[in-house]
Amino acid sequence: MTEDAARLPDPVLPGALTDKPPFTFWDLIRGKRRGMPWSMPDEIYEQPVLLQKSLIGDIVYVGDPELAKQVMIDRPADYPKAEIELRMFSALFGQGLLGLDGEAWRKHRRTMAPAFDPRSVAGYAPAMAESSEAFVQRWGNLEDGAVVEVSGDMTDLTLAIIARTMFSGEGEALEPVIKAILDRAPQFSDFNLFDMLPGTRAIRMAERERRMQTLFAPLDEAVAAMIARREGRADAPNDLLSRLIAARDAETGLAFTPREVRDELITIFIAGHETTATAMTWIWYLLARHPQERARLHEELDRVLGGRRPTGADLADLPFARRVVEESLRLLPPTPGISARVARREDDLGGVKVRAGAYVVVAPWVLQRHRRTWPEAERFDPDRWLPERSEGRPRLAAMPFGAGPRVCIGQRLAETEIQLIMATLAQHYELDLASDAPVKLRHNVTIRPVGGLPMKVRRRERAPAAVAAE
Repeated sequence: MTEDAARLPDPVLPGALTDKPPFTFWDLIRGKRRGMPWSMPDEIYEQPVLLQKSLIGDIVYVGDPELAKQVMIDRPADYPKAEIELRMFSALFGQGLLGLDGEAWRKHRRTMAPAFDPRSVAGYAPAMAESSEAFVQRWGNLEDGAVVEVSGDMTDLTLAIIARTMFSGEGEALEPVIKAILDRAPQFSDFNLFDMLPGTRAIRMAERERRMQTLFAPLDEAVAAMIARREGRADAPNDLLSRLIAARDAETGLAFTPREVRDELITIFIAGHETTATAMTWIWYLLARHPQERARLHEELDRVLGGRRPTGADLADLPFARRVVEESLRLLPPTPGISARVARREDDLGGVKVRAGAYVVVAPWVLQRHRRTWPEAERFDPDRWLPERSEGRPRLAAMPFGAGPRVCIGQRLAETEIQLIMATLAQHYELDLASDAPVKLRHNVTIRPVGGLPMKVRRRERAPAAVAAE
């Protein structure tokens, strides 16, 4: 195929504007939530800001990156996190970063920051690469061309990585406990209209929190036991658990309580591995849909790595791989509706009057597909991230990890993990879709393929030049 043919506009991706699932009157009566991207008005992909009236009050949708910057970075105190979002995450994870606000959130953020700085992330990279390499054997035991459910496989891999990164050798014992929670947790986190209405919100949230406490009880016990074993140990492994136990608030000198350590560990464990697994699922999907870009990725990996295990230091020498990740996160961000804010006072956003108490929605899915920001927004085009094509692009044209003070603390960790997984597995295997059937999306907290993503795994031979270089 010629280069020109390879660059033709791609068919509309699943979940794009023309692929909306039916939404019936009965769904409305039940308070069913459509989720991203279908809950967003089509007009917001063309307009900078849009105001809609709803049963829960005014909703202001932000599509312009500069207005998003005003909300997320310039004046975050005027647009705090919505209480419903904080309650949702506290029901899932306890009083970890995602469920906290105000001074409690600032204290946790300060205390945890050193565990996610560049030096710390570099220390986690070997475990990520080793776990990814071990996973190569799992697919290697299969018949060539076997069909795997990639979404589930990536969940298993990222679970193994985060267990090792956080808990060293002790983490393996937690994997079946986490899997049992993941099998049941979605029914609790699938919020709908009745979770937001004043008359039913408090009752439903309290019931949800009780059920989540029951569900998480086995994990609570296991993590509490691990914390107790680690405290005071001079020979404790240098993993994330040890770092959080040893962490001190830079302003007060205070350590986390065991309960605070537990809540942050569970937040990182559940949220961290889920988002990375989702990102990897969509990367394999997009590469399968675009074999020319996949071939470019393979060429770079063969040339730079030559079949060896990648290291964190190698990532700077894999610029196309980095662009593949950036473009995948733009088109299919794991958390597409990342931030619901509430206006603390009356304001003006792009000429739209924002009343105090209005919900303000800044969604990566919208910003990253906005027609005024992204030419051919539905196309998978890694080269749009080349420096010469990125010049002048607004800061928040893409924000898959959020932005501002509450930007994901694990962004650097996640980006490193995603690149190491892709670089390791793509050297050995080529994945193709097992079916031509359209892939449907389901948005809970993350956005996943309905029914998983069956793909054929085939072993690949590296380019002769790369083999000869060994």
